[in-house]
Amino acid sequence: MIGLILGIVILAIVVIALLLVGRAQSDGGFERIVRCRAGHLFTTTLVPGASLKAVRLWKVRFERCPVGGHWTIVAPVDVSTLTPDEIAAARSHHDIRVP
Repeated sequence: MIGLILGIVILAIVVIALLLVGRAQSDGGFERIVRCRAGHLFTTTLVPGASLKAVRLWKVRFERCPVGGHWTIVAPVDVSTLTPDEIAAARSHHDIRVP
């Protein structure tokens, strides 16, 4: 009985992981453009349910802004509201990469 429950839990974890990876690939990966409180745009890695280099606070995060060099609250930006120049500027600045 315990083996069956463990098997179901493992299967559920695998299915959820595959769904997240599939979603990330269809959305262009886990790379997202965010805006800090000072208005700086940059790219960060947002992994659903995980936070290795930021403190998650519901839909926003507290992390270091590579543009201004300060710690701040950042929130994801709807890319359709940005100009091509803003997108290029955001992609030219990326926060630290964590393997």
